[in-house]
Amino acid sequence: MLRPLQESFPPSLFPNLIVGLGQPDDAAVYRLSDELAVVQTVDFFPPVVDDAYQFGAIAAANAMSDVYAMGGEVAFALNLCAFPENLPAEIIGEILRGGADKVLEAGGAIAGGHSVRDKEPKYGLCVTSFVHPGRILTKGGARPGDLLVLTKPLGSGVITTALKREQADPAHVEQAVTVMSQLNRAASRCACQAGAHAATDITGFGLLGHALEMANQSHCRFCFTWSNLPFMAGAFEYAAQWIFAGGAETNHRAYQSEVSFDPGLGDWQRMLLFDPQTSGGLLIALDARAVDSFMACLEARGASAWIVGEVAEGHGISVHL
Repeated sequence: MLRPLQESFPPSLFPNLIVGLGQPDDAAVYRLSDELAVVQTVDFFPPVVDDAYQFGAIAAANAMSDVYAMGGEVAFALNLCAFPENLPAEIIGEILRGGADKVLEAGGAIAGGHSVRDKEPKYGLCVTSFVHPGRILTKGGARPGDLLVLTKPLGSGVITTALKREQADPAHVEQAVTVMSQLNRAASRCACQAGAHAATDITGFGLLGHALEMANQSHCRFCFTWSNLPFMAGAFEYAAQWIFAGGAETNHRAYQSEVSFDPGLGDWQRMLLFDPQTSGGLLIALDARAVDSFMACLEARGASAWIVGEVAEGHGISVHL
């Protein structure tokens, strides 16, 4: 939808717009000086869980994730609210409190926002952050020989869909909420420290959709190993029952032509890799020699990551057993 607007904002007229419509990425980046650039993003969506506070926290973590995927640090955020007129004030207050607590955890401040009436509740943030222009993480830049590292387990889509259908185990939902609420701040800092070549966050397009964006912009082929991919408890169970959100089917139609699967993978396993994620982890391309220091950096901050594949010459994506 935005492609027709690209010609209206040519780089010759906006030389300080480092990342914009011409090079789609997780957030926009605008250079303020040789030492400072502003990173800005916006994201909001309807509830994925029943608890108002948890919904606010997850939506905020999800919005800030785009900033972390670019290597930025959150400075402040603006609330984006769409609520029904009959939604109790205490529920709205809990949603906003959940978002505010996450922004505080990120070291930022809520500085205002905007609200409208809507039949379905929606909440999110417009996030502003800063980064050195020479230390920006983008989707492009992965190199053959790099290892691919994922910083959160997959499965939030099928688990929250099972919750909506009243088929989810509360223990599975509890773990998913914990994962979705986790900030990607430590992962971003460690990636920058380790000299990561490229990064993106895994959200609505699923692992394969977002990985394909990285692969295409890097002019490389991404090779994943199924047995190395981390999944939340319950993800296999719900996927085997084909409890997928509509977005999984949409992602499958959009990206399947550029993905080759090992014939030993079943249909539900393949579809699980197209499963839309909420506030997923970062997918990072690192020089193989830098992975150990990256993992040590994460461990020191109480976070985890998994080596899930490698970058090769070519194009598209392959998934092996």
